[in-house]
Amino acid sequence: MSDEIYDQGLDYADTNGTRVDITSQEATNYTEATSTYTLGNDTVNTGATQNGATDGRRVIVPAISAGSVTGTGTAADWALTDGTSLLVATGDLSASQSVTSGNTFSLDAISLTIRDAT
Repeated sequence: MSDEIYDQGLDYADTNGTRVDITSQEATNYTEATSTYTLGNDTVNTGATQNGATDGRRVIVPAISAGSVTGTGTAADWALTDGTSLLVATGDLSASQSVTSGNTFSLDAISLTIRDAT
């Protein structure tokens, strides 16, 4: 398939993915991501669609160095949303982390990748 086919979905994530939340469990909708399960958040500006690390295409959500922790608990997942009403993507953190309201959190860059068919 042409890269343009992959890029359309990733361009949507690039355009609409503006907020990352750390969550206590995987969110399945916007409300869970930003209210029910959220433990903290930060705004992001994703990068342009590019070649994947191995194959396919990807968008990189940049690393976060000073996200705001808004709840106390164990963060296990992340959620990318449009900050208004749409859940764009979710995933597991590389390791769960205890967080305390009022502190900050950091998060490595996230690669949203659509792999080539094999």
